[in-house]
Amino acid sequence: MPIVECVPNFSEGRRHEVIEAIAEAIRAVDDVRLLGYEADADHNRSVFTIAGEPGPVSEGAFQACRKAAELINLNEHQGEHPRMGATDVIPFIPISEIDMPECVKLAEALGERIGKELEIPVFLYGEAARTPERQNLADVRKGQFEGLREEIGQNSSRKPDFGPERIHPTAGATAVGARFFLIAYNVNLDTTDLKLAKRIAKTIREKDGGMPGVKAMGFELKEEKCVQVSMNLVDYRKTSPAQVFNRIAELAEEAGVQIKDSEVVGLLPQDALELCARQTMEMKKLQTMEGAGLVWLNQFAAETLKLRDFAPAEQIIELKLEDFEDGMERFQYLKDISKFAADLASAAPTPGGGAAAAVLGTTGIALGEMVGNLTIGKKKYAEVEGQVKDAMGQLTPLREPMLAMFEKDAQAFDAFGEAGKLPKDTDEQKAVRTEAMQKALKNATLSPDATAELGVKAFRQVYEIAKVGNKHAISDCGCGALALYASINAAVLNMYINLPGIKDAEFQSKYQARAEAYEKEAKELLDGTLKVVRAAIGG
Repeated sequence: MPIVECVPNFSEGRRHEVIEAIAEAIRAVDDVRLLGYEADADHNRSVFTIAGEPGPVSEGAFQACRKAAELINLNEHQGEHPRMGATDVIPFIPISEIDMPECVKLAEALGERIGKELEIPVFLYGEAARTPERQNLADVRKGQFEGLREEIGQNSSRKPDFGPERIHPTAGATAVGARFFLIAYNVNLDTTDLKLAKRIAKTIREKDGGMPGVKAMGFELKEEKCVQVSMNLVDYRKTSPAQVFNRIAELAEEAGVQIKDSEVVGLLPQDALELCARQTMEMKKLQTMEGAGLVWLNQFAAETLKLRDFAPAEQIIELKLEDFEDGMERFQYLKDISKFAADLASAAPTPGGGAAAAVLGTTGIALGEMVGNLTIGKKKYAEVEGQVKDAMGQLTPLREPMLAMFEKDAQAFDAFGEAGKLPKDTDEQKAVRTEAMQKALKNATLSPDATAELGVKAFRQVYEIAKVGNKHAISDCGCGALALYASINAAVLNMYINLPGIKDAEFQSKYQARAEAYEKEAKELLDGTLKVVRAAIGG
């Protein structure tokens, strides 16, 4: 299966809600893997990494570009990093079973679509460039948004490859291309001397006679109280992070300054980090560790490069893809959970707290079952297996009825809303409406009452399992207890909010007492379960 990586950059690094909206636009596309994204407030820029088969990846990039055009206005954008578009650049990188010419075709097709459907001018760059002058992204972006706004349509050399010959009024222009792995690598200097950072950047960048494949600029990081040499290493085989780190260290030391730390923004290939480790050994004249494992090499490279907040499992592309493949196979249902959460978060009255109570209760039951299943069949727990089986026999049948309360609660609330819409122009209509609303209020109370009742029944069994269950999983009983406690109390709150409006005094009294009883027993069960759990784990 062909796998391609795409690393779109967006001109927003400060507004979390905008960045998340772009992420959601990508996640909404089937078969696209959003491997991660990094936001930088000083640069006011975010870098996303997506991977998968070519078609879905291209669609994900387009939808992200569309969302960015809706939410980002370059007339209001300020940041340290050069930019010409809301979606500033979209590169395609071959990973496996796909070559560079195919990535070029992807770039061309996406560029044409962005230009046509979004009316954003697109410039092809890198391996997709149609002229040598556009191979270098910095040349394409020269003048940034403001400069390009004046030149496009006036200067023939700034004619876009696709889209209108005018700048998009808010989204600017976008560069789409194909390239080898680019490593975004920053080195922070322990000084506030911006001139030094800019001088070092000029010394090391290729266009000024420096190191091959290095693009560099000097920036001030006000929040960090330091300066940064920010780099794109366009081919780590020519100049690796280790080589540029050591060169910057030499130049900084000449000025009496030390390197504070460094960072990799986004992902990098395992081969690059392994290369850094071995080069560092050579530079430091250390004995090469033949046969050294990747874990050791990764740790050694991270330490010698003073990598800040570096997480190999999250930032080494091979490890991330491997982890994502496992997750895609096992956790396909996460998309459905995400949809539920979005529905719950919306302004729609249903689903609401009552439905959430059902989900919490189902979660608590499942966690109790998990501990039971990890206990049954284990020799160490043979003496209590009968107790656990009895508890499981009463607990498991409650899971589906508890989940069913989600829909029943929503239906009860919707019925109350419909009753409220009945006409009330005449006395007869008012009477009918009042009767319907009273009936609906009772049903809206009976639904959470059933949820709470199921929750208490389940909680009793989870408590029993916690007393004798597998100690290695006992914390899950605690988590289940907390979920059930929340479920019961959420259901009770839904009873309390309805009871004052019910005119039937006998009904009101009965269910007020039931609600209080649920609360009381839930608290006792929580205290008992957590006491057992904490004693088992020594907390």
